[in-house]
Amino acid sequence: MTTTTVSRRAKREIVAPPFQWSVILERARAAGEPDWVIELRRQAWAIYESMPMPNQRDEAWRRTDYSHINWNSAGHYAIPNGATVEHIPAENRAPLIGDEQGGLIAWVDGTLVHRELNEKITKQGVVFTDLHTALRDHGDLVKKHLFQKALRPSEGKFAALHAAAWTHGLFMYVPRNVVVELPLHSIFYSEQTGATLGHVLIVLEEGAQATILHEYLSPEGDNHTSYIGGTELLVGRAANLRYVSLQSWGHNMYEFSHGRGHVSRDGQLDWIVGSMGSKLTKSFMQISLDEQGAWGRMSGMFFADGTQLLDHDTYQTHAAPHTTSDLLFKAALKDEAHSVWRGNIRVMPGAIKTDGFQANRNMLMSDTARADSIPGLEIEADDVRCTHAATVGQMEEEYIFYLMTRGVPRIEAERLFLNGYFWDVLERIPFEDVQNRLLADVDRKLLGMHTAKNK
Repeated sequence: MTTTTVSRRAKREIVAPPFQWSVILERARAAGEPDWVIELRRQAWAIYESMPMPNQRDEAWRRTDYSHINWNSAGHYAIPNGATVEHIPAENRAPLIGDEQGGLIAWVDGTLVHRELNEKITKQGVVFTDLHTALRDHGDLVKKHLFQKALRPSEGKFAALHAAAWTHGLFMYVPRNVVVELPLHSIFYSEQTGATLGHVLIVLEEGAQATILHEYLSPEGDNHTSYIGGTELLVGRAANLRYVSLQSWGHNMYEFSHGRGHVSRDGQLDWIVGSMGSKLTKSFMQISLDEQGAWGRMSGMFFADGTQLLDHDTYQTHAAPHTTSDLLFKAALKDEAHSVWRGNIRVMPGAIKTDGFQANRNMLMSDTARADSIPGLEIEADDVRCTHAATVGQMEEEYIFYLMTRGVPRIEAERLFLNGYFWDVLERIPFEDVQNRLLADVDRKLLGMHTAKNK
């Protein structure tokens, strides 16, 4: 009798990052945080300790293996080294429209390094500051919203860790019926080894309008680094928020983030994301349409190369009648890159006349790239219209060939094709210079692919 031995490679054990409550508490007290914030942290830490680390037996994490992260490098607080705003590339600090800056606030390794706000906007009563200053100067306002309606520590292990150990944050508040005409700009920049845990809290009161660009940046590095983030977007009745979030981490960064937007009656939330960097990104995003007439849109563009993994879970929740949601996520993948998108439209009981749509498009530029696209519907009401679409395919070679027969070099043909492929997402970004920066990132990744082929 012949005996065959089957060898199975054991999966690495999922270990937790080595944060300690005593260190979190010491930092919170040193920052002068009020007792109610420390209590929020304490409650979140208890939830964090009660939860296991997510693993590939969990449906939301089944395609995401992060067991190779070195938490000895990425799991302790990054230590600032006295960096200034000049460490952030100049192109990322430039005014978004013309020469006039609406407002710019920036952090390096969790330390505030720059804050400015246009005088006209200041006179409108807009608050645009760091979270610790807001706790001191606008404590009651922050207490009303921070970790109350949107993000909850119970959403997951990393959501709980974020709520317990957050290091820095943006607080933006626009009063009732105030229209902020100039766009605002915030930057989280990381350059030291370790973890930063940034928070974004944006509140628009009834009838308010604002646009903000938020950027996540880091240079390339060798040591594993992590960002464990949270975003809360609260849009009041008949208010309108356009939130553009761009991620350009170095390839040594591991991102774990949760974001949620809530939209009240006749309000609008236009949420646009772009991801080009990181070694691994695991992001949970949700728009909740809480009252009649609420509208929400999520748009995303992603270009991954090397062995990058970009994993996005999106949720469109219709909690009231006559609400509308729309989602378009587009990815391009080369080398051995991997994209995962899991989308869900949920219509709650009684949310009649709901209109929900989601589409995910994935273009593979190599035989070893991979995309998993998993749309879903969860409908608990009658008289609704909810649809979804998902595609995964190779670059349309006949279009490339057509351009090449007319004298266009292959790399230029692919560049033109990619620009067109991403354009229906790019055109939703209201800043031409930012559009051009994203296209330049696409060009650099594309050039890297052709350079590797020609070696």
